[in-house]
Amino acid sequence: MQKLTLSQSLQQKLSPQQIQFIKLLQVPTAELEARIEEELEVNPALEEGKEEKESDEQTDEYEEEYDTTNEGIEDYLQDDYAGYKMQGDGRNPDEEEKESPISMGKTLHEHLISQLGYLKLDERQEILGRQLIGSIDSDGYIRREIEAIVNDLAFSQGVETDEEELENLLYKIQNFDPAGIGARNLQECLSLQLERKDDDNEVVQVAQRIIDSCFNEFSKKHYDKISRKLGLEDENLLREAIYLITKLNPKPGGTGDDVAKTQYIIPDFILVNNDEKLELSLNSRNAPQLKVSRSYSEMLQAYDKSNKKDKKLKETVSFIKQKLDSAKWFIDAIRQRQQTLLNTMQAIIDFQYEYFLEGDESKLRPMILKDIAERINMDISTVSRVASSKSVQTEFGVFPLKYFFSEGISTESGEDVSSREVKNKLKSFIEAEDKSKPLSDEKLEKALKECGYNIARRTVAKYREQLNIPVARLRKEL
Repeated sequence: MQKLTLSQSLQQKLSPQQIQFIKLLQVPTAELEARIEEELEVNPALEEGKEEKESDEQTDEYEEEYDTTNEGIEDYLQDDYAGYKMQGDGRNPDEEEKESPISMGKTLHEHLISQLGYLKLDERQEILGRQLIGSIDSDGYIRREIEAIVNDLAFSQGVETDEEELENLLYKIQNFDPAGIGARNLQECLSLQLERKDDDNEVVQVAQRIIDSCFNEFSKKHYDKISRKLGLEDENLLREAIYLITKLNPKPGGTGDDVAKTQYIIPDFILVNNDEKLELSLNSRNAPQLKVSRSYSEMLQAYDKSNKKDKKLKETVSFIKQKLDSAKWFIDAIRQRQQTLLNTMQAIIDFQYEYFLEGDESKLRPMILKDIAERINMDISTVSRVASSKSVQTEFGVFPLKYFFSEGISTESGEDVSSREVKNKLKSFIEAEDKSKPLSDEKLEKALKECGYNIARRTVAKYREQLNIPVARLRKEL
């Protein structure tokens, strides 16, 4: 027997204009113009230019609707925040931002295909060669097993071959430019590059022996083991060979893109120190002049006074009103974006005022998202959206906003200092170390404690990893 139950639940739903504000808040300055152009194209009721004053009747018509625009945004952001973390608020060191790779497109493969023509292959062999080149990744490596490529050719091209034939053709492709292309691993990549150098050069010969016979020891920087294994007594010769290897290209495919994309940072804020008074302004690109089309507004008024029983007229009135609403919502979302950006940046400046006066990193105070959120009375996730994609131009450089956020470290005097200050100190110790005997994390911990920083060894390791500095063993040099 079926049972009927009654349950009550409360759900927060966002209106389209609220969602629009959230999306616009995250858009960096460099992309805002494109977003506005897109909106101008799809909405004829939105125009560029100074907004004209509306009649009281028009203002009253939309006022009630706008009062609800901001309702529920903070609750929505709070729910969404779970997927975003930032330094100083439980950020995972593994989530450090990586540099965006430049797309290789087809440039590298076209470059290799053009060289394939010089081999004077028959039609069948050219199919094999194109399949091999098509299997080369953007960094220049072939990571698919030769056996798998044999199967690909059989099933997709209907061409029968074997591993030996493909291997022989691959060796020819590995002689193409750039040097090291078509390697199946780093060891083979380095070896291919060394093969093109002067065979009579003793340094090249030693480098080749190191890669061929001592690659594992080389990757772990066990230079003493290399010397013993190869019977090398000349330390200078070993040093020169190691130096030669480190100058080889571990990603040969990276040189095949002729259309490298240079990314320029466009600051969202401009901060000027005017006689010890900090003056903040938004980049002018963040403050576009937009207005609602007057002709569309007048058209709506004219249709609204006409016979409303006509079905086509009703549809026309509905279309015009929808476009006007959309234009007003967009303009309002842009304004909210500007105000939120200014409020957030001003709070950061107030918190880090001493730093912004001089640009001295030692003046940076520990600051987390919550500190700023409380100052502007907004949710942490709102601050995170601003800080994650915005930057400020100062008299001492352009900085992403997240640069100013860091957790606190206690000192012997009981004060809190920014983790950035500790990282700088850690970096300076490593830069000054004897590279033949690099400092372990334990010794770095001791050195930092001698400077008054109460820090554990695991924290030293975490900061070292965030600075992309390898462990002591891998920093060793001859």
